[in-house]
Amino acid sequence: METVETLGKYEIKRTLGRGAMGIVYEGWDPSIQRRVAIKTVPVSDSDDPETQEQIARFRREAQAAGRLTHPNIVSVYDYGETADLAYIVMEYVEGPALKALMDKQERFSLPDILRIMQDLLTGLEFSHERGVVHRDIKPANLMLTSHDHVKSRIKIADFGIARIESSSMTQAGTMLGTPAYMSPEQFMAETVDSRTDIYSSGVLLYQLLTGERPFEGGMSAIMHKALNTDPPAPSRISVTAPLALDAVVKKAMAKRPDDRYATATVFADALLAAASASTVGAPIEDATIIESRPTPPAARAPVATVAPPAVAPPKRGFMPVAVVAAVAVLLAGGGGTYFLLRPAAESPPAPFAAVHVSPSPGALVSPPPEIHGDTAAVPPPAVPPAIAPLSKPPPLPVPATVSPAATGDMFAQIAATQDCAFIGGTVRDDGVATIGGIAGPGAQEEFRRSVADHSITAPIQWHVAGAAPVFCPALKVLQSIAPPFGTTEPRLALTLAYNVTALHDGEHIRPRIAMPNFAGYLRVDYIAHDGNVQHLYPQVADSSGTVADQVHVFSPGEKIELGDPPPGQPAWEVAPPFGTDMIVAFASSRPLFLRPRSSNVEPASVYLKDIEAAVRAVRDGDGTLAGNALLVEALPK
Repeated sequence: METVETLGKYEIKRTLGRGAMGIVYEGWDPSIQRRVAIKTVPVSDSDDPETQEQIARFRREAQAAGRLTHPNIVSVYDYGETADLAYIVMEYVEGPALKALMDKQERFSLPDILRIMQDLLTGLEFSHERGVVHRDIKPANLMLTSHDHVKSRIKIADFGIARIESSSMTQAGTMLGTPAYMSPEQFMAETVDSRTDIYSSGVLLYQLLTGERPFEGGMSAIMHKALNTDPPAPSRISVTAPLALDAVVKKAMAKRPDDRYATATVFADALLAAASASTVGAPIEDATIIESRPTPPAARAPVATVAPPAVAPPKRGFMPVAVVAAVAVLLAGGGGTYFLLRPAAESPPAPFAAVHVSPSPGALVSPPPEIHGDTAAVPPPAVPPAIAPLSKPPPLPVPATVSPAATGDMFAQIAATQDCAFIGGTVRDDGVATIGGIAGPGAQEEFRRSVADHSITAPIQWHVAGAAPVFCPALKVLQSIAPPFGTTEPRLALTLAYNVTALHDGEHIRPRIAMPNFAGYLRVDYIAHDGNVQHLYPQVADSSGTVADQVHVFSPGEKIELGDPPPGQPAWEVAPPFGTDMIVAFASSRPLFLRPRSSNVEPASVYLKDIEAAVRAVRDGDGTLAGNALLVEALPK
């Protein structure tokens, strides 16, 4: 497929993106002189039942979207097949997917949110009126018409798992969708109607208002929560989420379809009415599951492979380390989500002044900018003047009897009791708390319950990323050495080159570390979802335990770059399968291990037990320690 130059009458210009199902190209229609997007899937093994199902679903995407011509839906122009490929010719949309902005933790003003939701619900109403239920509404399937999201409109894309009312395909007994956005009836593999799109749109509204999804964790954890629990109200998560919108989100995400808004138009009207009546000011992916089974699924066992590393001598300061590792991670397959990683100019990581989450999910590094309503002048959307623009509300203070310091102490006590979380934060003088870090399944909910049990009334901005259970031992160790809430001295900083947190197949894994405010030794490890640990620094040269990296004492604040080998030497690279892993780093005033590890790869159950004992020994011996963690998403090209 790399050599494709034409498909039918269409000229191929360049590759726009790759996914588990195929490739999306930018094309050119010479007949009417216009740019197009061409989505392809291979059909070479057409006798395989799974391939036949994939092709049938692909054809149905063309049929579903092909009957829909609307300004808020990506138009489908043509469908074709060759000996090797099936392809859909679509409208070329200039901007990125909404997911690209949300992955960068973009904050949206209330007028922006209303415009996004209005576009989405208008497009859905048109689709539903014509008997097409999308069933996979999520940020990755919402395209922006330009790179300026303030001026951009929304177009719904990817009708790959849409249900057409006249179609007999994918009825009850088949579960399709993206777990974080799936309705309860989708999890139960029941027949769905337009109200499942209402639910998913409610999840999106929740995420736009709060910066996080209502339910996090693995598929089984999300399914349990979606079926049995209600998420915290948006206004409890973000102090700038209008209180009046809580009821709108709750109704859209009702467990029973009959309790939700009957149509997308009714949802849109309720949203605008609530925003207009509100006196609270303006605020600031996912792989698609396609799995046939009649009952809720159990979690699948992860798999991983790690290639033996090759080692090169280190250098002081910004050092190259040569090693080949197949980054093994897990991704629930299927679906056509395509976007490009566009790294910004690289800058060295800065030490952080307190425990916060940076724009990289899960990294406890530099504190995010304080959010004070809209950050730029935003033209009002096409909605009643009463809601555009809304004024910024005053911050909600902590009661006079509880000082910010006392509130911080209570947060610290709660964090210390967590068995699967690395959480920290600050409390501002006005009482607003920022909580960030990484938490395993159920840990974030437990933390929030503990906050409620302590009667903490401080408004909270949550920036906590979810993680798989395999990372719990590492998170527990990191929490044991986490700095107190509100600490201002520099701590261990951990990022990837260009400050990215998502890497695509073949891209290099390049950790960037800035030492804390003390001289010490460094350990950096890559923990894969399958329970294996790849030691990034220090390395051993072979199975005899010979030290490859000369162990250094690094200076306070010294910056170290890993994963940049000399020209012609191998490096750590992302490879299939894909999913989420975690990098952990420890700085200590004396070495954590007196002897080098016997291998560069070992089971996490063994290594993390040893790390816990080593950290305890340094701490009990009045040594100084600092740690950090970073979630890394490995993606196909």
